[in-house]
Amino acid sequence: MTQKKTKTQAQTLVVGAGLSGAVIARRLAEEKNESVLVIDRREQIGGNCFDQKIEGITIHRYGAHIFHTDDQQVWTWLSRFTCWHEYRHQVQAQLRDQLIFLPFNLNALEQCFAPEKVTLMKKTLKQHFASGQKVTILQLRQIQDPVLQELADYVYEHIFLHYTLKQWECRLEDLDMSVAARVPVVFDRDDHYFANRYQAIPAQGYTAMIEKILDHPLVQVRLDTDYQSLKNQVFRHVYFTGAIDEFGDYCFGPLPYRSLEFVNQKLDQEYYQAVSVVNYPETQEFTRIIEHKHFLAEKTPYTWITREYPRCFVLGQGERYYPIQNQANQELYRRYRDHLASHQDITFLGRLGDYQYYDMDKAVARALNLELR
Repeated sequence: MTQKKTKTQAQTLVVGAGLSGAVIARRLAEEKNESVLVIDRREQIGGNCFDQKIEGITIHRYGAHIFHTDDQQVWTWLSRFTCWHEYRHQVQAQLRDQLIFLPFNLNALEQCFAPEKVTLMKKTLKQHFASGQKVTILQLRQIQDPVLQELADYVYEHIFLHYTLKQWECRLEDLDMSVAARVPVVFDRDDHYFANRYQAIPAQGYTAMIEKILDHPLVQVRLDTDYQSLKNQVFRHVYFTGAIDEFGDYCFGPLPYRSLEFVNQKLDQEYYQAVSVVNYPETQEFTRIIEHKHFLAEKTPYTWITREYPRCFVLGQGERYYPIQNQANQELYRRYRDHLASHQDITFLGRLGDYQYYDMDKAVARALNLELR
């Protein structure tokens, strides 16, 4: 027997109180003057952007989150809800007994090879690439030149191969090309990780920014609440930022994800490392160490670090972090998308709803540019 559905005060339901859900909820309230209920199964807002201050240090609970964008619309919209702390991200990689900056550039080239080899490699690079040009390691490996093949093999072996096997449990070649493009090889001397026009972190943290986005008289937030508990209530429309395969009751099987385990440690020293993130692409089980106080330049006599251990995502255990983007998984996602297209009162979005490896600005842009229903 079908249960009778009951009405709720809110006209629209938003599932997920992360960036995507918060932006949609605010737009509905402001642009459509619509009452919105935002729910999240976690006990806090912010999704994977959630951070909190502990003993004077703002801890990114679900991995390092660095906001960077060239999108003026996204930057202007978010700036309504936060002051920014300017932050230029730098990442180092521990290669045996030395640290190099990532992405791999001309400075790293000089650290890793003998001077006479460096001279030859630079000369050869100039024959193929313009100054400042970026290429993926897979593109570099395709060039039929013995000098560049030696360089490409070194970078692939020491920077990408083992790190990718740890992070994704597959080779870089088995993932979508967009994954390789996230960490290019760069032919310049800029040691910063991003080159975007806007690079910053919310001065009071991501959680505080999202709280302000959700702070509207027409927006209610209910935490520790699963979508299943509201399925019998009537809403004009549902914006679903959770996992699309979960919504579809896994009728085609689960979409694959990678998860993470975080091991936090407080240390009685002012700093542990020179930058916020150091990658360990070779022998260690963990992939990187984050030192949180670098993000907002917080001053304390002690520090907090986090080691990240990649894990397989298993239903009912841990969190989904990274969609494993390859052709087979994209086809599986499209089966779910097409299967659920008949639900005209539901819109899917966000990293889990779209099964996309979104940066934060891209997630916000998706929610800002989505036609409201």
